[in-house]
Amino acid sequence: MTLIDTAGKILPPRYAARLTPLLARMSSIISASDETSQAQRMAMIAFAIRIVSAAIAFVSQIILARLMGEFEYGIFVFVWVIAVILGNLSCLGFHTAVIRFLPQYRNDGADAAVNGLTATARIFAMVSATLIAATGIAALYMLGDRIEAHYIQPLFIGAFALPMIALGDVLDGTARANGWPVHALSPTYIVRPLLILAFVGAAVGLGQVANADTAILATLAAAYLTTVVQFVTITARLRNRFPARKLEIHFRAWLLVALPIFLIEGFYFMLTNADVVIVGFYLPPEKVAVYFAAAKTMALVHFVYFAVKAAAAQRFSGLVSGNDPFALAAFARQTVQWTFWPSLLVGALVIAAGPFLLSLFGPAFVEGHMIMVVLFAGIIAKAMVGPGEVLLTMAGEQKICAVIYAFALAANLGLNIALIPAWGLLGAATATAAAMVIEAMALHFIIRRRLGIVMFIGAGPRPMSTLSATEER
Repeated sequence: MTLIDTAGKILPPRYAARLTPLLARMSSIISASDETSQAQRMAMIAFAIRIVSAAIAFVSQIILARLMGEFEYGIFVFVWVIAVILGNLSCLGFHTAVIRFLPQYRNDGADAAVNGLTATARIFAMVSATLIAATGIAALYMLGDRIEAHYIQPLFIGAFALPMIALGDVLDGTARANGWPVHALSPTYIVRPLLILAFVGAAVGLGQVANADTAILATLAAAYLTTVVQFVTITARLRNRFPARKLEIHFRAWLLVALPIFLIEGFYFMLTNADVVIVGFYLPPEKVAVYFAAAKTMALVHFVYFAVKAAAAQRFSGLVSGNDPFALAAFARQTVQWTFWPSLLVGALVIAAGPFLLSLFGPAFVEGHMIMVVLFAGIIAKAMVGPGEVLLTMAGEQKICAVIYAFALAANLGLNIALIPAWGLLGAATATAAAMVIEAMALHFIIRRRLGIVMFIGAGPRPMSTLSATEER
């Protein structure tokens, strides 16, 4: 039974008629076997997972904030954001390098190279994360008297989560490179938040205090359990898909690509999370809680961009290696459409419901509504160019992409440092939104200049020739 037939049976005729064109398009995407349809299917799945995960994350954060209160919740989110940033950076770009190389090796039938790449990425990320965690623990011992006491124990516990966060990111990239969006996104964005909430609830039920220490311990347990299960599952699927048992290692080639990606991903990740950390340096935990709640609410809009990015990377890689500049330009413009219009619609709805959504965290959180409005301006600016950094990375323009993000991050940090003392939380939101605008403008300019592709929502229907742009250089 098709989607159209199902709609005709369960919906009134006039509503079914209105939905018929959309359902027909969805049916064609589901049944088609071409690479663009495969990317669209992956985008649809990733989008659905992100919708579910956004709802889970939002509800779980509301429950945690209600259980813990603003002060303890602020400590928890400050520490957890630091752990996620460091865990992601620990991969040193290998989690994205897997997406860059694995489709190429798969198309060439180089199973041994696939096995070598995935094994190397896992080991490298785990060792790197362990060293960073050990360094952080040592720093806590040496500089503990200079850090506010309420942060010491949560930071110490959070350090032990870094290896699992790093390994989870590598497994995410491995699954995405193979077109397994459910295995890529579900563990981190659905299973782990549910486990955190369940473990905190169980701890409180057993008589533990609902504070930052309890929440971080629950998060640590959830991270280990989720990542271990994901590791076993993806390893089994890799063995079935790539039966060769030999390992072919090209470490130097992978590292030369991974390090620029590390700079890009690292700068981007810090760009999107540094504001919470800087607020924690300047303002008390309860203010961190308000800012994080506003940013987490606006994350309901971010899942659109994330879904498109997750689906586009593999397709961009294939088009670049296929040497078809017009197909690459057309697909790039498609990703902008996929990003901008849903982001605009979802963002408008979230802003309208902002006061109510924030009140769910607690009465003190309503002051974050204006923060949401300011952040939305930056999100829409970024959506206007779509996943431009993914296109640059897959096209071999990692270095210039890293420069863009370094510049945007420097602007973000500088503006945060300048504006938070003067404007408080609104200063942090303004700095972050301004950095997003700078990033979007730079990506649009560089993509047009380097690749000859007009990757912008307001561009005309016909893409520029990337061949002529290359000849002009």
